[in-house]
Amino acid sequence: MTYLVPNRTAPSMSWLSWLLIVRPSSAPSLLLVGMLGSQLGLRVGLQVVQAAMCSQWGTPSSQGLSQDGDIVIGGLFSLHYHPSAMNDDYTILPHYKPCTSLQIPPLKYMYAMMFAVEEINRNTALLPGVRLGYRILDSCGRHPWATQGALSMIAGESASCNSTDAVSNFDVYSEEISGRRGSQPVPLVIGGASSQTGKILSAILAPISISYRSSCPCLSNRRKYPNFFRTIPSDIYQARAMAQLAIRFHWTWIGAVVANNDYGHLAIQVFQEEVQGKGVCLSFIKTLSRPTIVRDARQAALTVEASRAKVILIFSWYTDVKQLFLELVQRNITDRQYLASEAWSTSNDLLQDVALSNVASGVVGVAVRSSPIPGFQRFLRGLHPSHRPHDELLREFWEQQFGCSPEVKQSAATTASANLYRQKASLPACSGTESLEDLQHAFTDTSQLRASYNVYLAVYAAAHALHRLLSCPDKDRPHRNNCSTPNYIDPKEVLQHLNNVNFTTPQGEMFYFDGADIPAKYDLVNWQKSPDGSLKLVLIGLVDGFNLQLNQTAIQWNTGSNQVPISVCSQSCPPGTRKANRKGEPVCCFDCIICAEGEISNTTGSLHCERCPPEFWSNDKRTACVPRELDFLSFNETLGITLTTVAASGALVTTAVFAVFLCYRHTPMVRANNSELSFLLLVSLKLCFLCSLVFIGRPSVWSCRFQQAAFGISFVLCVSCLQVKTIVVLAAFRSARPGAEALIKWFGPSQQRGSVCLLTSIQIIICAIWLSLSPPEPRRDLGFQGSKVTLECAMASVVGFALVLGYIGLLACTCLFLAFLARKLPDNFNEAKLITFSMLIFCAVWVAFVPAYVSSPGKYTVAVEIFAILASSYGLLFCIFAPKCFIILLRPERNTKKHLMAR
Repeated sequence: MTYLVPNRTAPSMSWLSWLLIVRPSSAPSLLLVGMLGSQLGLRVGLQVVQAAMCSQWGTPSSQGLSQDGDIVIGGLFSLHYHPSAMNDDYTILPHYKPCTSLQIPPLKYMYAMMFAVEEINRNTALLPGVRLGYRILDSCGRHPWATQGALSMIAGESASCNSTDAVSNFDVYSEEISGRRGSQPVPLVIGGASSQTGKILSAILAPISISYRSSCPCLSNRRKYPNFFRTIPSDIYQARAMAQLAIRFHWTWIGAVVANNDYGHLAIQVFQEEVQGKGVCLSFIKTLSRPTIVRDARQAALTVEASRAKVILIFSWYTDVKQLFLELVQRNITDRQYLASEAWSTSNDLLQDVALSNVASGVVGVAVRSSPIPGFQRFLRGLHPSHRPHDELLREFWEQQFGCSPEVKQSAATTASANLYRQKASLPACSGTESLEDLQHAFTDTSQLRASYNVYLAVYAAAHALHRLLSCPDKDRPHRNNCSTPNYIDPKEVLQHLNNVNFTTPQGEMFYFDGADIPAKYDLVNWQKSPDGSLKLVLIGLVDGFNLQLNQTAIQWNTGSNQVPISVCSQSCPPGTRKANRKGEPVCCFDCIICAEGEISNTTGSLHCERCPPEFWSNDKRTACVPRELDFLSFNETLGITLTTVAASGALVTTAVFAVFLCYRHTPMVRANNSELSFLLLVSLKLCFLCSLVFIGRPSVWSCRFQQAAFGISFVLCVSCLQVKTIVVLAAFRSARPGAEALIKWFGPSQQRGSVCLLTSIQIIICAIWLSLSPPEPRRDLGFQGSKVTLECAMASVVGFALVLGYIGLLACTCLFLAFLARKLPDNFNEAKLITFSMLIFCAVWVAFVPAYVSSPGKYTVAVEIFAILASSYGLLFCIFAPKCFIILLRPERNTKKHLMAR
């Protein structure tokens, strides 16, 4: 390559020139020069401040092509693959190893530029009377070499850099072309091949650069890169397209392998921003650096193998991807689905490598749009070294492809070159029959022109901008003294016209720049296996801006089927469950929790369970709400049968006691203390047992009203009889005292019956008022959570029910008090003792009833009330009548008036 060294005979030179001389190949130094030059009001860092003499060190690079013209445009292509870079220690001038291995895709890009220039020169409507030329150099993928090549093109190749001889003012392109063919400076450069190169060129060069592969979103910044244009969309669009694919196919757990540069880092950043909040997570992010590609590819392959992610997103160059795939082949990892960026999604080097087919099969990628270039295939197949004796790159491709050294028409200039190549390669001479006409090769395949079409568009954009400039559209503008000519071109005006360029391509497509960018359009491609085992590229969709059109049925996945692969950290939660995030893990990793009772989720991957309406309940699978079953205490269930049996048994026992008393009604035991009250008490107890049956069964309007009235009146009748009995006992013993004989007259049989009727009538009045104003109604109790809804008799008026219970309680407490006073009265059979004990049980049962009734759910409130009725009824029956029946039936000798009156 060409370097500048100071001329020791020169008296002095500027410090700025010296900075360039010391480190011409360092990109950082060139950036510094650009910043310093900007502060000095210079457009590029090559402009000298004072007169200086310098000369070229080395010879110009032979890796390139040129064609003279009235206007020459530059081209920078990475035509060769460079070996691993050396480490700079900044103590000596860097020395790079020569580049090797001619790269076919960039070679096609170069010929696309040449074809476009020749096509424009034949077009009489575009740049009429002006012949367009080109100067193409190989940057070898190295930023310093790309920078040096660009500098040499915009400054012109000259043997000296005297400020009076070299171009020192880039505001005006005014070199005498006729005297310096092949060395005149260029107004714009088609390149570079990477975003980093594009940033460097735009930062330090005055002429415009139109890139065909620099896709970094950062280059859309017009304030920072005002002289940069590109014919490839920004990576924002392809990253968003890949995010849309991940969301569309529900790939929530994805691995990422990216190039360790702006291309990879910015693309994965945009991808993450697009999928944020949409349930897509990255399992890992591994980087690939070209200097350490073998180590990085091995580590990335191990990570891919260990990860549960089945879909891997790769943003990198195809040479790096090939190394990664080779590592995956060694480990036989063939069950991964890859998402490809445009940098490798259409690589023939990968598609045609049969060794990679098992790993790479099914790749889905975003590709730069493909468009045909009419006549380009004929142009490529017509290339022959004999027609282009100065085209050393074509000669190298010929030797690489046919294994022979082509014979060219020898001239003094080409004889030495031909001998040198033949000696270097030790190849036999070609027979002359070799041709590209029938060659099936990626170089001659024009079915998928992508980056080549970008180069083609870049040349046409430059030509249209120059055409508008030379047409002098602003000649009538005030203060415009002259128009641009091929010998007088102002780069500022070129930039202005390039910003406003708008034309129709030969393919009939509208072309314009939106800032630095063109409208984003991509193809979606799929790698499918051919019968011979190789891979072929199949178009499956399009991307237009942010809109994605996909033919999903045309996709062949890595499994060889049309079944979309699954790549998740956790399987989607089925209906009936909800997601529960795992602590310390991404949101894509979760557990599935079954919905609680009464809640459902009827969709897959539900975040929350929804509660059913009050009258509905969840089914067993928690997927749907079903109407709640009506629940009430029925005669068919175990609890209902048990209570019915106990109630019926109580009624039968009471009937049996009644029969015993009826048979022995003339005995002293029965006649003692008003036998009529005893029979009335037995009837009331039987009613108490029977009224409990009204509480069992489906509640209705009449049953709800009758059950409470029957319960309240039956128990008041029962307690009234006991109270009157107790009063009679007290009156009988009080009348035995001197002066109290008339007391017993007030408690004769008629008074006793009247007292019972009076006390019972009060309860009847309370029940009548209650049931007429606010009676209980059957209602569904929706408060209890369960699959069943209780049908119960709801108390519309708690006051009425409280009065009924309160009146019963008042009579019971009064009876208990009186019985307690009469418990020690002298008598061998004091019935007051039995009444005291029975009323203690009665009060205990009903005191316990209140909290149990309030806290019991659903139908069990009814069961609690029935239990209280039965318990208190049995307590009264056994405590009062069991001792009497025992004497009547088993101890008849005690059933005498003498024994009863004994003290």
